[in-house]
Amino acid sequence: MQTNFTEAQRADPKIAEAEAILRSCVHCGFCTATCPTYVLLGDELDSPRGRIYLIKQMLEEDKPATPEVAKHIDRCLSCLACTTTCPSGVDYMHLIDQARVRVEQTYRRPAPERFLRALVAHLLPEPKRMRTALKLARFAKPLAPLLEVARPLRPAAAMLRLAPSRLPAAQPVEASPATQYRGRVAVLTGCAQGVLAPSINAATFRLLQRMGFVPVVPEGQGCCGALTHHMGREDDALQRARRNIDSYMAEIEGEGLEAIIINASGCGTTVKDYGHMLARDPRYAAKAAKISSLTKDITEFVAVHGLPPGETPLKARVAYHAACSMQHGQKIRTEPKALLMQAGFEVVEPAEAHLCCGSAGTYNILQPEIASKLRDRKLKHLARIRPDVIATGNIGCMTQLASGTEIPLVHTVELLDWATGGPRPAAMVR
Repeated sequence: MQTNFTEAQRADPKIAEAEAILRSCVHCGFCTATCPTYVLLGDELDSPRGRIYLIKQMLEEDKPATPEVAKHIDRCLSCLACTTTCPSGVDYMHLIDQARVRVEQTYRRPAPERFLRALVAHLLPEPKRMRTALKLARFAKPLAPLLEVARPLRPAAAMLRLAPSRLPAAQPVEASPATQYRGRVAVLTGCAQGVLAPSINAATFRLLQRMGFVPVVPEGQGCCGALTHHMGREDDALQRARRNIDSYMAEIEGEGLEAIIINASGCGTTVKDYGHMLARDPRYAAKAAKISSLTKDITEFVAVHGLPPGETPLKARVAYHAACSMQHGQKIRTEPKALLMQAGFEVVEPAEAHLCCGSAGTYNILQPEIASKLRDRKLKHLARIRPDVIATGNIGCMTQLASGTEIPLVHTVELLDWATGGPRPAAMVR
């Protein structure tokens, strides 16, 4: 793609990076076939290629984002299916990240939208605040149909509909001595996941201990920054990234770490990108790159070090839902399925496995109509293969899909834990 940036503009490292990405696009349009919003809406501006043109124009003209640009950038799920399809290797992830920051900094949204986005950024990354908000949401859920009537209030209605009827009890995770010591690993316990499904962290700890690793929760770690990063709130995301890096480096420089284990693929994609996000920060660039290199998804780590022996207590038919952040963001495609089969489960995949379920971080709140259509499309394909349970590697996908089906939703690690001596996943206890 031809670009027309000035030399003064190219002196900005961010613009230089954006130009290199833009110039790698050859307009082929392969991305349109795998872009969920283009598949649903059929609008060129809701395809990666269309958004690339909008971003190019916005950056070249060095003008504030317009309402039209903001609308189409906001509609992007950042699912990254386009990067899997692209034959030219266009780094769409970092281009859309830059565009979101630009929109956030230059476009003044309508007041209800500004309030909602600020509320989401304030609540979701902080477990205590989120737990309190979800408890209150139970009483407000009957208001969801009323809020649905007014378009500006539909995201608020989506928040209420997604809120669980009851919260699971907290499950403190504690490391016990490994039977055969193989090293220490840090576990990112997450923000939303720790509130919505603490059983995932508990299963992760048990499985790691059976493998001979001692899992630890570094003091001071918190939200990885993914939620605010994808809302264009760059300063907030980088602040959270630096805090986590300091936390992990203290462990590395202390007793050492074999790896940083993440069991929410959306978080994993972001932490693996810390090296890029902080590449121009002289104090954190090297440390961020080291943390990114040590970060592994739990299934990625188990695949390398070996699944402990066990006996599958039930020959369940498992539909594996590949989270976008797993298959497109981290390029982890075969390991989760191979581990489930090794554990003795029958593993099946739905049609259109490459398409997003509509979760995408905060997308199912901020873009509820599109998210609901994608969820229903995904669930239709999942129902056709008649699974006993749906497994995935991301809490966002679990929450999104569970809002529209009675089929049990579990994390992949919960099944692996069960098959190697852990308890049956609570979602499968009927």
